[in-house]
Amino acid sequence: MTLSRGWSLFLLAFGVWTYLLWPNFIRNIWTSERSWAAGSPTSYLVVHVVIAVVSIVLGTVIGVLGWRGYRASRR
Repeated sequence: MTLSRGWSLFLLAFGVWTYLLWPNFIRNIWTSERSWAAGSPTSYLVVHVVIAVVSIVLGTVIGVLGWRGYRASRR
C-alpha cells in the first residue's frame, strides 16, 4: 500500500500532536488530588496513565508510518 503525501503528512502531524498533548496530560494527572491516597496511587491514576501510555505508543507508531510514507513519496 502506498500513502499519498497528504495522508503521510497528516499521520506525521498526528504523531507530533500526540507528543505535545499526552505528556502534559500525564503531568496534570500525576499532580491531581485524586491520583494519590495515603501515598499510594489510586485506580484513577493507574487507569489514566495506562490510557496515556497506550496513546503515546499508538501515536509513535502512527507518526513512524507517516514519516515512512512521506519519505517514500519524495522518491
